[in-house]
Amino acid sequence: MPEEILSPLFESYTGQKLSEILELPASGSNRRYFRLKGGNLSLIGAIGSNLEENHSFISIARHFREQGLKVPAVYAVSEDEGAYIQEDLGDKVLFGMVADGRESGLYSPAETELLRRTIEQLPKIQFVGAKGLDWKVCYPQEAFDARMIDFDLNYFKYCFLKATGLEFNEVLLQDDFEKFKADLLQEEETTFMYRDFQARNVMIKDGDPWFIDFQGGRRGPIYYDVASFIWQARSRFPEDLKQELIKTYLRALQSYRQVDEEQFRSRLRLFVLFRTMQVLGAYGFRGYFEKKPHFLASVPYALSNLRKLLQTPFTDYPYMNDLLAKMASLPELNEIAQDHRLSVHIFSFAYKKGIPADSTGNGGGYVFDCRSVNNPGKYEYYRQFNGTDPEVIKFLEDDREVFAFLDSVYKLVDTHVKRFIERKFTNLQVCFGCTGGQHRSVYCAEHLARHMMAKFDIKVTITHRELNIEKML
Repeated sequence: MPEEILSPLFESYTGQKLSEILELPASGSNRRYFRLKGGNLSLIGAIGSNLEENHSFISIARHFREQGLKVPAVYAVSEDEGAYIQEDLGDKVLFGMVADGRESGLYSPAETELLRRTIEQLPKIQFVGAKGLDWKVCYPQEAFDARMIDFDLNYFKYCFLKATGLEFNEVLLQDDFEKFKADLLQEEETTFMYRDFQARNVMIKDGDPWFIDFQGGRRGPIYYDVASFIWQARSRFPEDLKQELIKTYLRALQSYRQVDEEQFRSRLRLFVLFRTMQVLGAYGFRGYFEKKPHFLASVPYALSNLRKLLQTPFTDYPYMNDLLAKMASLPELNEIAQDHRLSVHIFSFAYKKGIPADSTGNGGGYVFDCRSVNNPGKYEYYRQFNGTDPEVIKFLEDDREVFAFLDSVYKLVDTHVKRFIERKFTNLQVCFGCTGGQHRSVYCAEHLARHMMAKFDIKVTITHRELNIEKML
């Protein structure tokens, strides 16, 4: 049980009793994250089965903190390094904060500023983070090398290219792969390569970017991370924004080394191509082999990046260039894949205004009555707040009735979701009602949503009807 593993760490470090543990939405790794609370303290607990990867994160995080980089502090670690507790950076993830721009392709000044401030910090991570770092702690290897390139190019070839059904000459393609690999390895770098520098791994705390999930980092070229961030398939950065972010990076880079912009852009172009191929391999593996079709929904965006890149041909790799151009133009790959995962629609509402209608055709779902839980709304002070505000959260959690209520809800809904997934149903509605639809129902809807996202590969939509708020997680 997570409580049995994390409680001793929390209590030995803080001197406080662990009063609440909440599992956070799952990431793409095998680690599980929990928000731990006791007294007035909130920390993050992590449990991971890959001890080498845990060791890498713990070691790099501590080194980065010593170098003054904005990463979470690691406070306590279990003896076997299977679990650790770290600083709680909050819930604001860059990925979510630029969601409007990603969906529309039009980024607001505020979103652009967050992106600019993030990439401005990248050279510091790459150069300052590398100073004195013991590369032996990097997992699964110390450096970006020929073997890593082979892995990623083969990942692309076998998990994506072959899955398209496109015929090709493997010998000619391998000849170009060898030339491409030699060019990627042209420079020996002593900088830190983050490996997964993207918006999901950036937290925003007090308006500043903080960085997480760098345990896959190693010694490597600076271009890889720039390509990862600016050419992330679903980001849909317009060309002028891409250029602005490159210029922002180059200005920051000048603090660490001389910049030949023409040479930099030439090298960057190679890594954009390499990173795009690697990402397509990942989408193919997750979509075609693991049967997770929502990964295939990102393929058209990656192919759009690829087509733009190939407008200036890679003449040093003629066979690979022509094959990629043919692949990128396949009509069936450029259709947005249908996402058939179960959609759970969670509502908060006021009973006096009626139970929310089910617009999916299922005729309804669960309706839970939160009015048995102690009501903060009966006190004048709390009427200015809602169930997402810290004041209301503290009231409900100090009272503790809400925990028992939600435990019962989780057991019922978990069973239902599992069965719906097995039967390939597409929609489930869950509603929480209270007197005014402002406090208890809002709190419960938010917590069920987090619980669902942490436990299942599903789509979750929250509607706080009386607050006029709707959001998709």
